Amino acid sequence: MPRQLQHVPYGYEPPAERQKGTLVYYDTFEHTTETELETAALVAQKRAFAKLVLYPLHEETVRRMFKEPVSSLYKREDRLHDWKRHSGRHHVMVENLEGKRKKYTPVDSALRHLEEKYESPLFLYVTPEMANAIASYSTFEEWIKKIRLLIIPPFETLHPRLEAYSHRWSWSDV
Repeated sequence: MPRQLQHVPYGYEPPAERQKGTLVYYDTFEHTTETELETAALVAQKRAFAKLVLYPLHEETVRRMFKEPVSSLYKREDRLHDWKRHSGRHHVMVENLEGKRKKYTPVDSALRHLEEKYESPLFLYVTPEMANAIASYSTFEEWIKKIRLLIIPPFETLHPRLEAYSHRWSWSDV
């Protein structure tokens, strides 16, 4: 197999990558507006993330986490795909793991999948309710050491585990 030679001037160093990591918007997307999606995209751009991943939750996952009904996953995914197409953002992806599984997906399984598939560091962009729900799981202490949380303000009450790991999360600032 022939080699492809590249000629570069002496002392050339490739430019450092300016964009690193992945911002995952982990939510139900039931009541999320286009303005909130634009805000998430601006956060990803401002913090120089390589990708913004929109991760809509399956109906069974939402039912077990929050005990509230939501519309079908495919309807929420279609809305996200439409927003992506109309906004012209190329670094945005809509994750479809829950659509493939078609059932309840535990948070740790979803995080394991995201960690394997996307570039690290991994940041979760979550609402305060979702942050409290994630912190209530027994595997939270294991995962908070591997990921960071960006929480959308305002925040009324903090889960005690979030208070204990306050150095691993921050407020979204856009």
